[in-house]
Amino acid sequence: MSAPDLLRAERESAWIGDAVLSLFARSYILRNSGVMDQSRFAAMTSNSFLSAIGNPTRVESRIGEVYTESGLEAAFQWIEKELLPLFLKQEKKRARQGG
Repeated sequence: MSAPDLLRAERESAWIGDAVLSLFARSYILRNSGVMDQSRFAAMTSNSFLSAIGNPTRVESRIGEVYTESGLEAAFQWIEKELLPLFLKQEKKRARQGG
């Protein structure tokens, strides 16, 4: 596969991964706080947050790959294992800092 084809494939997987991450974030927030919290959703899905893990497009692409290969539950499990612990850590830090 050529470099442009690889880049295109990564972006397509990231597009799907972004949707899966958004669904996970909304479900998680509603399940755990019982309200639609846009600021928390934005924090959980932002490129700024994802960049703490790695290249945001690459992170979203990985989510998309897991979803495509193994389904929604597997993608949600990947997010819970790889992203959620850091998000919760950052959330606690923001709370301590008053923001």
